[in-house]
Amino acid sequence: MTETPRSIAVTGSGTAEAAPDLLTLSIGVECRRPGVEAAYGDAARASSAITAVLREHGVPDADITTSGLNVRAEVSWQEGRGQLVSGYLASSTLSVRLRELAAASALIAAAVAAGGDDVRLNGLELGFADPSAVEARAREAAWNDARTAAEHFAALAGARLGRTLSVTQQSGAASPIPLARMQRVAASEPLTVEAGGSSVTAAADVVWELLD
Repeated sequence: MTETPRSIAVTGSGTAEAAPDLLTLSIGVECRRPGVEAAYGDAARASSAITAVLREHGVPDADITTSGLNVRAEVSWQEGRGQLVSGYLASSTLSVRLRELAAASALIAAAVAAGGDDVRLNGLELGFADPSAVEARAREAAWNDARTAAEHFAALAGARLGRTLSVTQQSGAASPIPLARMQRVAASEPLTVEAGGSSVTAAADVVWELLD
């Protein structure tokens, strides 16, 4: 009967940081009007004006996506009359990927100016156009962390590490760091977008054979 080898299981984690090269911006349009046609039409015009400015600044169509579209009645309660329609709200959301971070502040200000009082900035997120390199460094750091811990435990047990029996990468690595939510921003002076650094975290469960 084959004897099951002694083993040790360790979870390692690692983080790698790099300067982001991709900014994903969420731009919303909200139009409140007495009639549904006016609300929808004005929202469409504001959205078209924003996308036109984005294209003028070199943002390709592939990096502009409509991620939300909604038209609804707004109601209010009046005593003796119940709920009455007070107007209509038309809204849409654009998800925009910006690859020239140095020009992001001016581009955002131009988009806000194009949309006027109906524009909303829902937030932005910094990340990587190709995260494979930074993810590889995070995985390497996780492996080294697991190996260091396993060697320590093995020494405490009076043993040493043998061959690697299994490696399982954990899911749920950290996403790029989102910046603060912004609403109703004045376009007279661009807000500065600081790229800073974004981090990616990796974790792995590793099992080693223990040798005497």
